[in-house]
Amino acid sequence: MIGVIERSPATLERDWTRRVLAGMGMALGICIVLAGEGCQNEAVSAPVAQATSAPEVQTISEGDVLKIDFPGSPNLNITQSVRRDGRITLSIIGEVFVTGMTPVDLEKDLAKRYSTQLLSSEVNVTVVSSSFSIFVTGAVLKPGKIQPDHPISALEAVMEAGGFDNEKADTEAVVVIRQVPGGGTKNYTVNLKDVIDGKSSEPFYLKPSDIVYVKEKFSWF
Repeated sequence: MIGVIERSPATLERDWTRRVLAGMGMALGICIVLAGEGCQNEAVSAPVAQATSAPEVQTISEGDVLKIDFPGSPNLNITQSVRRDGRITLSIIGEVFVTGMTPVDLEKDLAKRYSTQLLSSEVNVTVVSSSFSIFVTGAVLKPGKIQPDHPISALEAVMEAGGFDNEKADTEAVVVIRQVPGGGTKNYTVNLKDVIDGKSSEPFYLKPSDIVYVKEKFSWF
C-alpha cells in the first residue's frame, strides 16, 4: 500500500512561492542575456567615426625649384625651375611634365625613363625652393597673407602668422580651404594638436592659394 504524505496549506504555499520565484529568476536571466546580445549587436553595427582627412603630401607646383641628382651620372645633375606649363627639360629625355607629382613619384618616373639610357638609373629629386601665397586667418596672432619660399605645412603656416591665439584657438580642428580644378573649394580638417604633442609626425603640406582657418574654441560664456 502506497502511503500518501499530506502537506499542510502553509507548506503548499511555500512550495508554490519557491516555484514562482524560480521561474521569475529564469525569465529575468533570459532577458538579461538577450539584452546583452542586443547591446553587443548594436555596438558592432554602430558606424566608426572616420578622420576628416588624410595628411597631405608635398607635391610639385609651378615655380618650384627642383634639384635633380643622378648618382651614377653626375654630369646630368641639374637645378631647374618648373615652368608655368608645369614642365622641366632634362638631358637625353627632353621635356617632362612634373606638376602635381610628389618628389618620390618623379624619382620613380625618371628612373623608368632613364632605365635604357644609363647604367644606373638612380635619381634623387629635392624641392629646393617654392614661392606661392598662403592665407592664414582666424585665431592666430598675425592673420594675413604669407609667401613662403619653400614647401610649407599647415603648422608652419600658422607659426609664420605669429602662432595660435592660445586663449581662443581650436588646434584640434584647423581647416584648410583649397581651390579645386573646375571651380569650387574642398575643405580639409587637420588636427594640429596631435602634431604639437608629438602624437603625429605626418605634415599636411599646403598648395598655392590655400586658406588656413583656425577656428575658435566653442564656449558657453
